[in-house]
Amino acid sequence: MTIDIKPLTKEEMENWPKEVVVKLEQAFSDARGDIQPLVDEDMKSAVLITSKKGAVRGNHYHETDWHYCYVLRGTIEYFHRPAGSDAEPECTVLKEGDMFFTPPQVEHAMVFPEDSQFLTLGRNSRRQEVYEADVKRVTLVEPRTDDTGTKNS
Repeated sequence: MTIDIKPLTKEEMENWPKEVVVKLEQAFSDARGDIQPLVDEDMKSAVLITSKKGAVRGNHYHETDWHYCYVLRGTIEYFHRPAGSDAEPECTVLKEGDMFFTPPQVEHAMVFPEDSQFLTLGRNSRRQEVYEADVKRVTLVEPRTDDTGTKNS
């Protein structure tokens, strides 16, 4: 099986958001309700992720993949820094209705202070073999241990 990961282009990189938190366009509203634009980019994956209070996700970076993440419920403490850096990671707290962007080559981890759910829209396929070919594991945030001694990661 061939793993198909397309190379990044300069044009693609120039169109990325410049900040972690992505300002959403104004929703279209009428008597039926609202339509909120989220992302208008070529992508190959959309996943819904549910995380329990205290869980840690991420602790990695991607060679070519990027993600837009839209918080549906709960809170995410999002830690990030350039890949290979030994600087203290920045932490951005995101809540329901926030969207954030992670470009390639950015180490990132998420901590969930409460049960949370978010939608992730990604450039590459989320098939496990494609995902694993592009991801590089790091330890940005240590998993926490709960009262029972169980690791949350």
